[in-house]
Amino acid sequence: MVKMMREKIKIKKIDYLPARQVTFSKRRRGLFKKAAELSVLCESEVAVVIFSATGKLFDYSSSSIEDVIERYKAHTNGVEKSNKQFLELQLENEKHIKLSKELEEKSRQLRQMKGEDLEGLNLDELLKLEQLVEGSLGRVIETKEELIMSEIMSLEKKGAELVETNNQLRQRMAMLSGGNTGPALVEPETLNTNIGGGGEDGMSSESATMATSTSCNSALSLSLEDDCSDVTLSLKLGNLQLRDPNTERTIENIREEIYS
Repeated sequence: MVKMMREKIKIKKIDYLPARQVTFSKRRRGLFKKAAELSVLCESEVAVVIFSATGKLFDYSSSSIEDVIERYKAHTNGVEKSNKQFLELQLENEKHIKLSKELEEKSRQLRQMKGEDLEGLNLDELLKLEQLVEGSLGRVIETKEELIMSEIMSLEKKGAELVETNNQLRQRMAMLSGGNTGPALVEPETLNTNIGGGGEDGMSSESATMATSTSCNSALSLSLEDDCSDVTLSLKLGNLQLRDPNTERTIENIREEIYS
């Protein structure tokens, strides 16, 4: 007995327009029916949206088409956000792995520059390491020399400033010394020698008295003109001692004693 075989329909565009419209209506109803069955059997939320060739809208939803669409949008945004975060995390992970490798390599080079972990190096690697160490040492020496020169220049600048300040102080002292010149005072030792007249070259008593009087008058005048009244003027003339007239004697009494 020969079984009747159903001819398989090839899936391609139906050129005949009436047949295409009939097929669209049948298939659409069948699709909506399958969606409803899926929603009932599996307790799922189903929504189907169809636009015909002429732009007409057909839709089916087990609950509300708007709610299903909003849920779909929220889910899509969440998935996109998760995917974006996953990509960012993946990039950060790759960056971390790269930096870890670089850190490990730099640490190994540092240990080798200290003379450690040299067992596995061949001749070429040792030569490169030697050049690297020499270059680093040269940069260290250059930096040290620059620092020393900077300190020397700073010290020289400070020294020049001190010399300039010293010169200015000397000039001021010279100006002050030149402006305060006055009559020279007779040293007490000279007065004692002249008054004593112990030798052949000694002065006479009268001449010594006159010289002493003149010197005393000059000294007393300078003492009176001085603003510092508390300074004591002492001239030893043998056993005669002169002091500030404000404390013991007046000027007239001193003169009388000198001439007597």
